[in-house]
Amino acid sequence: MNHPREYRGLEVVILGLARSGVAAAKLFHQKGAIVTVNDKKERHACPEADELEALGISVVCGYHPESIVHAGVALVVKNPGIPYTVEPIRKALELGIEVVTEVEVAYQFCQAPIIGITGSNGKTTTTTLIGKMLEAGGLQPVVAGNIGRALTEAAPEVTEDHWMVVELSSFQLKGTTSFRPRIACLLNLYETHLDYHGTMDDYIASKAKLFANQTEADTAILNWDDTVCRSIMPSVRAKVLPFSMNEALQHGVYLDRTTDTLVYADGQGSVHVILPAKQMGIPGSFNIENALAAAAAAITTGVKLETIASVLRSFQGVEHRLEFVRELDGVTFYNNSKATNPAASIKSIEAFEQSIVLIAGGLDRGSDYMELLPTFRERIKGVVTLGQTKEKINRIAAMAGISLVETVDTAKDAADAVSQAVELAYRMSEPGDIVLLSPACASWDMFPSYEDRGRMFKESVHTL
Repeated sequence: MNHPREYRGLEVVILGLARSGVAAAKLFHQKGAIVTVNDKKERHACPEADELEALGISVVCGYHPESIVHAGVALVVKNPGIPYTVEPIRKALELGIEVVTEVEVAYQFCQAPIIGITGSNGKTTTTTLIGKMLEAGGLQPVVAGNIGRALTEAAPEVTEDHWMVVELSSFQLKGTTSFRPRIACLLNLYETHLDYHGTMDDYIASKAKLFANQTEADTAILNWDDTVCRSIMPSVRAKVLPFSMNEALQHGVYLDRTTDTLVYADGQGSVHVILPAKQMGIPGSFNIENALAAAAAAITTGVKLETIASVLRSFQGVEHRLEFVRELDGVTFYNNSKATNPAASIKSIEAFEQSIVLIAGGLDRGSDYMELLPTFRERIKGVVTLGQTKEKINRIAAMAGISLVETVDTAKDAADAVSQAVELAYRMSEPGDIVLLSPACASWDMFPSYEDRGRMFKESVHTL
């Protein structure tokens, strides 16, 4: 897309309010565009509408008018979660009108070099780690995107003296055309979000857009252990710096299995120790993987290895990502509400050696959850299920031979359902056990977000 200043006097349609839509609407309005914001939610559910209308921005709530997109519209900016099948977007594409997400808009403003992080799992932890490493290294990072501030709000304020550290979803990346991060980091790729993308090929292609505009002057950080990530490498023009949990690399960041140490191989024949894995402040092999990726990004920016090690020692994790909540009568509670797919839940379960009582279930995206079976069979003592997928997960528990299974069938509301699940899990547990909320599903069947689900879980645990 063109720079927003080139839309002065032209019509721009913003689909979806929320944080990113509001920021994009304000930005285009400031640049002189004729802005219309449209959200299918009813007006009472769009508190941002009053603020935008006070600025002179047109807001339409409650439905998508047939005339909202027409041949005179110069650009459509969509909320990342809105599918491309909705009528205004379908019509825009038919008319040849460009449809982008706020990532593309923000990029046009951003003077700072960008570090873009994407993947099926681990994005938020890795993004947070990179931000902390760069901050400790004196590099003035601004963390934004899916974490922190909206990109279109932050990007115009940064200078070339900053680094933009940006968590990116496949939804956001699908709507980009010229976006070019200086450092692009792809953590992993698992089958997820197929209700949105339709096919795994579209999901992979959307993630791969992170690298589409990079040049030989840029760096691509890729998971060497992930076969799908490796399959993208031939199309990547940037310098590749891989990370690995399993393989000693000639140039890259990896876990030395003989010493259980995170190391950096500089490509010149020397291997530099970062720190022993046991010194990390957060548990789990998947967090070692996140740390390797974050270290690769920080090394690329020039942060010293001792600074990276110091951050990894002190970092205690991110809310809703394997977050310690409380110990009660010898039972320890962890909130991993961010585990919105089976692969994320499996990794969180494998982070512990103790017996686990798992709370799982949520939005049904059509998965059969069979990938959970080996982990359930080997690691799970009991299961409490809720949400649309409860019967599917109960089936996996039965196949795994788990006899301790409870289901939340009736509840007044979402908070009551979580409270019941916590109570049932606590009754099922014994001293030394872990009660783990790791749903393996998105939250939208019952909750506004995984954050709300996690906070309700924590509240329920603290009121036991």
